[in-house]
Amino acid sequence: MKYAFSTLGVPGRSVEHCAGLAAEHGYDGLELRAHPEESLHPASSATDRTAALRTLTRSGVSALGLAGYVRVAAEAADEQVLAEMRGLVRLAADLEAPYVRVFPGGGEVPAEAADARAVRRLRAVAPFAERHGVRVLLETHDSHRTGAAAARVLDGVARTGAGVLWDVLHTWLGGETPAATRRALGAHLGYLQVKDVASASDLIPIGLGDGVLPLAGAVGVAPLDGWLCWEYEKRWYPEATELAGQLARGREHLERLVAAGVVDRTRSEPAE
Repeated sequence: MKYAFSTLGVPGRSVEHCAGLAAEHGYDGLELRAHPEESLHPASSATDRTAALRTLTRSGVSALGLAGYVRVAAEAADEQVLAEMRGLVRLAADLEAPYVRVFPGGGEVPAEAADARAVRRLRAVAPFAERHGVRVLLETHDSHRTGAAAARVLDGVARTGAGVLWDVLHTWLGGETPAATRRALGAHLGYLQVKDVASASDLIPIGLGDGVLPLAGAVGVAPLDGWLCWEYEKRWYPEATELAGQLARGREHLERLVAAGVVDRTRSEPAE
């Protein structure tokens, strides 16, 4: 298993700073928030992209993915949505990142119509992403917060250039167990985004293992050759404790969950 954290937890900090934190605390990668508030986004120059990749490589840290803000089921012109996704894919390719995150954002229309929009747009961008060695991941979020809802869309896309980012908070809020989410996503799963909160009504981020989210269940069914990414939403909750001081403990907690999951899987295997 490989470990990453999202730069949403250290808003406004440079790639060099974030890569240094990752390397210092034993993380293999970064999920880079691709927003104009940050140092890297789709409008960044070729010079900035090259410098960022050089910094990551020098630090021994990978760019896991770009956290974009495209809403693939939203009411907007297809070409606008597709252009935004292609911009994210190009940036990901320049940073040698295998994934791009997009949101559903289909809450203003009936589910069937939202599904159709998302399928159409993801199916259109998937070949472009494949040519660039990138996979566009629909996050379990807002209008499609469960694995079952996200899988409805990806079953319709059926391209290797598209998949799902499993945000454990939103599947839990949607009433779905980790085992049910994993079954629904199947081969659509790109990677797992972990976090923790005190309750469904208190979403201020806290340390991994200190809250109520079913992290053990989610990690226990995640692919052992995949990624776990800690998304600590400091940007949206400035009152939250600083992430830097929690990074080592968070990684150690995830390592314990992974080890326990390996034991559980071994015990569940049928005897020969």
